[in-house]
Amino acid sequence: MNDNTDWYGPDAATFGDRLAAAREQADMTQAGLAKRLGVRVATLRAWEDDLSEPRANRLSMLAGLLNVSMMWLINGEGEGLSEPDAGDEQPAELNGILAEMRLLRSEMHEKAESMGRLEKRLRRIMQEPAHA
Repeated sequence: MNDNTDWYGPDAATFGDRLAAAREQADMTQAGLAKRLGVRVATLRAWEDDLSEPRANRLSMLAGLLNVSMMWLINGEGEGLSEPDAGDEQPAELNGILAEMRLLRSEMHEKAESMGRLEKRLRRIMQEPAHA
């Protein structure tokens, strides 16, 4: 196992990963945390799935309820969770799978941003008056 892995750092985990890990560490369900925050479960799920992010006031509440710093939730720095306990030693193949999943997530994020830029360009072109 690579001891230099920063499990919750910006290169290894997303905001949603850190939020889900902190919620699980606090032994809370999505429904329980959503109720305490005053948001819908679908909203919390979207945060954990990195489809959206909470506003500053909710972020502050999350940090307080989960006993982590806002900066740790945002970028993995500051007071937060330490590396997950290995318990029984995990198969070496598991680290490879996790690394590949992180890489795929990163690539998907880049492709989604690229798709957004293309859609924006397409909308601009479609709004231009037709040249006859």
